[in-house]
Amino acid sequence: MPTELEELVEFISHGNTQVRQLAVENLVPYSTAQPTIFKTNQLLPVKDLKLLQIAKDAITILINLSTDREVLENLASDNEFINTLLDRVANPSEPNANLLSMLLANLAKWDGLKSILTLERPSPKALASDQFVINQLLDLFVKGVDGTYNKDADFDYLSYLFADLAKHAEGRQYFLTVQEYDQAVPLTKLTVFTEHKSTIRRKGVASTIKNVAFEIPSHPSFLSPEEINILPYLLLPITGNEEYDEEDMLSMLPDLQLLPPDKKRDADSAIIQTHVETLMLLTTTREGRDTLRDIRVYPIIRETHLQVEDENVREMCERLVQVLMRDEEGEEKVDEGMTALTRRPKQDLNGDNAVSHPQAVAGKGSWAKIEEDEDDDDDKIVEV
Repeated sequence: MPTELEELVEFISHGNTQVRQLAVENLVPYSTAQPTIFKTNQLLPVKDLKLLQIAKDAITILINLSTDREVLENLASDNEFINTLLDRVANPSEPNANLLSMLLANLAKWDGLKSILTLERPSPKALASDQFVINQLLDLFVKGVDGTYNKDADFDYLSYLFADLAKHAEGRQYFLTVQEYDQAVPLTKLTVFTEHKSTIRRKGVASTIKNVAFEIPSHPSFLSPEEINILPYLLLPITGNEEYDEEDMLSMLPDLQLLPPDKKRDADSAIIQTHVETLMLLTTTREGRDTLRDIRVYPIIRETHLQVEDENVREMCERLVQVLMRDEEGEEKVDEGMTALTRRPKQDLNGDNAVSHPQAVAGKGSWAKIEEDEDDDDDKIVEV
């Protein structure tokens, strides 16, 4: 005999609209507390929710359930469902565009969703993009910032979608290829958001940049001021209001000279770590190492190591400095003015040294998940 909760799930497919809405509304908390109740009868409740995804509560449940691998594949492999999501998220009057962005970001965890990199469909006139879906999503992210395209949406979570697409070689090539319709390199549309007020946007953009930086042959374009010019957008977020020696300051990038006294580095240590990891990737080539030495990255990393109370950030700073100090073949010493960064080892509960060793590996975009707080009607976004 089914339990009351199982009976409630069955009402998702009820013929009466009001009954369906009431059932879905009451099931939202269970999408995180007891997600297995939606996987009965070969995912029938999930299939019913896909038909109801015009409703905010149905989208919310699907966002939370998409962290389950079986549900994720069911959703992300449904081309008709994906096309419906794409239609709606690009509608400037869509009230749930942010939730749809979250759902799309989660669905990108399924590798098969990289097919949207070549998917074509007409662009909404208001968006003025071209026929490629990926360009439309990028233009939504850029033009829709702070509610300028859709008053009910900022599209910040699309940055997590981009980060996951950049895990794939096809995605990295897209972000590095000039697009015919606007003659812009897609990655350059994202770099300007590394200091945006939204933590979600900054985090997704930082991860996207790092993943694209695994394309080593493209590092000259990353470093060139006439092309992607990535370095100011990596260094400014990790720079505070510290004062530097005049000689170091004059050699730094113009963007980093004479910063205001109230300049603050990013408050999120995970984002700082991601940027330092990207700098680490740029040391893969001799040109990259020489460039970072020439523009005096060392003093900035030294201060970041000193000021940021995070073991992973400090470990990555130390590794980066070790690479910059390393002698180059056939060259005189290149470590002039640099000193290895050290710190007091972190103690674990048993008194033993516990030092982590983070690596610069391709990172997935974060999961988007929503929980209902019983004491608060507002949605609380939780990154898992």
